[in-house]
Amino acid sequence: MKNNIKKPGLYATVRKRMRLEQMSYRTEKSYIQWIKNYVVFHNNAHPRSLDSEKITEYLSYLAEVRKVSPSTQNQTLCALIFLYKKILKIEPNKLKNLVRAKKKKYLPTVLSQKEVINVIENLPKLQRIIASLLYGTGMRLNECLRLRVKDIDFEHNLIFIVNPKEGRSRSVPLPNMIKDSLKEQLKKVKRVHNKDLKLGFGRVFMPYALSNKYPNANKEFKWQYVFPSTVLSKDPRSGETRRHHLYDNIMQKAVAKVVRETRIQKKVNCHTFRHSFATHLLESGTDIRTIQSLLGHKNVKTTMIYTHVSKNRGTGTKSPLDNLELRAANQDKSKQLSSEKLGHKIQLTNLITRFINKVTKKFK
Repeated sequence: MKNNIKKPGLYATVRKRMRLEQMSYRTEKSYIQWIKNYVVFHNNAHPRSLDSEKITEYLSYLAEVRKVSPSTQNQTLCALIFLYKKILKIEPNKLKNLVRAKKKKYLPTVLSQKEVINVIENLPKLQRIIASLLYGTGMRLNECLRLRVKDIDFEHNLIFIVNPKEGRSRSVPLPNMIKDSLKEQLKKVKRVHNKDLKLGFGRVFMPYALSNKYPNANKEFKWQYVFPSTVLSKDPRSGETRRHHLYDNIMQKAVAKVVRETRIQKKVNCHTFRHSFATHLLESGTDIRTIQSLLGHKNVKTTMIYTHVSKNRGTGTKSPLDNLELRAANQDKSKQLSSEKLGHKIQLTNLITRFINKVTKKFK
């Protein structure tokens, strides 16, 4: 007989452990939801009573019935492994035969420089600044939206990307073309921050409990987001009302709208600017290791994918079809030349014949 679980107890324990390991709120929401779905799928049975075969059964259901992507299936598996190993303390050898779905490898979509200009110029002003940064530095969208005032060094033309996806901070060059727009944006942020302070707000989220170590730092201007939200919101973890950074969906919708309006027939999103940044650098002669460093890739193999979409790839190699076309053109040209030569010969023969006839007639 299956045991009914006390949902709040299990899920609260999962949340507490995830926050202890400082996992992102987005990951927390996603993992909790997949664990809930897994439990409901097995009629609210406690996960402790479900073995690896039950996990495989659920993953198969997701793939065959729900038709989820391999990445979603793997994310679900990660959530369940976290549950069993970290919460239920079930040894890895009891979770054997779990197979990860193979992700299909797609070549990234890359815009031409003309298309990049076309998209950026048609975006609203704020979104135009963000898109310019994405293309000009190769940042991911969330890395850009999480930028703080202190992360921009105008004097040395650098932008510092702190706590990115891979966990390794890096710096990227600050494009000169966008410096004035960024300075103007920071003036707006300063005005909004001063207004929040007067209303009793103005505190911002601080990573790694820095607000406990430096109690007043979260009110300082240098810690504010470069692209703050237009509204105050309640932090779902602490319950404190703060001004978070701009929500990524706002940028995604703006880009999608412009792509439709400009009739670019490519699958374009905000990450396309990052792909275009890397590809255009490669085409301009930048070495692959430098591009790897700017993108923050751990492995150069990840960066190598851009060699497959670069227009310089295969330079000097001609398609066999083009060779057939060239050969056909040469054959036509040869036939034309032959026919011209034959025509000349006939004309010459006719001239000689007429001359002989003329001379013969004279002597007669």
